[in-house]
Amino acid sequence: MIVTLTANPSMDRTVELVSALVRGGVQRASSASAQAAGKGVNVSRGLVAAGVPTLAVLPGDATDPVVLGLLEAGLPHRALPVGQPLRSNITLAEPDGTTTKVNEPGPVLTAEHQRLLAAATVAASSGAAWAVLAGSLPPGVDAGFYAALTVQLRRELGDAAPRIAVDTSGDPLRALFAAGRDSAPDLIKPNAEELAELTSLGSEAEFEADPRFAATAARSLVDSGTGAVLATLGARGAVLVTADGAWLATHPPVAARSTVGAGDSSLAGYLLAHSRGASAPDCLRQAVAHGSAAVSLPGSTIPTVEQTAPASVTVVEL
Repeated sequence: MIVTLTANPSMDRTVELVSALVRGGVQRASSASAQAAGKGVNVSRGLVAAGVPTLAVLPGDATDPVVLGLLEAGLPHRALPVGQPLRSNITLAEPDGTTTKVNEPGPVLTAEHQRLLAAATVAASSGAAWAVLAGSLPPGVDAGFYAALTVQLRRELGDAAPRIAVDTSGDPLRALFAAGRDSAPDLIKPNAEELAELTSLGSEAEFEADPRFAATAARSLVDSGTGAVLATLGARGAVLVTADGAWLATHPPVAARSTVGAGDSSLAGYLLAHSRGASAPDCLRQAVAHGSAAVSLPGSTIPTVEQTAPASVTVVEL
């Protein structure tokens, strides 16, 4: 079982444009779609498609469109009522794959909402293989929420605690390392921009231009206590750094349709491979295969295993 927590879920609305976006202009759309989403939800969606048991924990009333969307999709979930509508995010996708996102802030979660959400995550995670804490934090939630929940999971569950993966950015990401090794997760999945803001060792452009430099920055995080760093580098692939080594994986170029959800797909691919006992390089291979497949699909579509091509991924040790 893999449990995911999405603290700030959304209804993701994607509009595919017939031409390049022009600020202030009238845009024509070729299609539009909507899907219940959020980083953790997207990871669970990818796991369900691969037949891996999962449970998505999230805030949301039973009648909220996001929760109803999960029910309609048959995605196992536990939603905790908050008495407020969840957010809607809008993605404008241009024909060349460029995407522009407008994300709403989400509902304000009270201290009691946060306590119940954390408790539900802990209860669901007992004996699970992984707990995935993913996405932004909604208004009212302290930046240290994921760090505190990481400590809580390990303290309350002891030997039954799962491995913990975190995919977030900004202050919530930095807070994971501010309290020392107790709050350092077993896996983090930054992109190049997030790796830069967390380590201050280089820029997004420098890391994407030089994967070895990105791996060096990721190594500093492993040295600080995290078990593994899966850093996605856009078209340059991804690097995986653990205490045992570092690897780079690349995929042949694909025709980009939407980059939304590519990072979530990469994390789903990694966890899928890990759940099947794959080696670290092969976990990275499936992560890049999933991420590359996602880029070729519309909106925030998460690929199935059949839509990925791990055999096309080249993995080299750094």
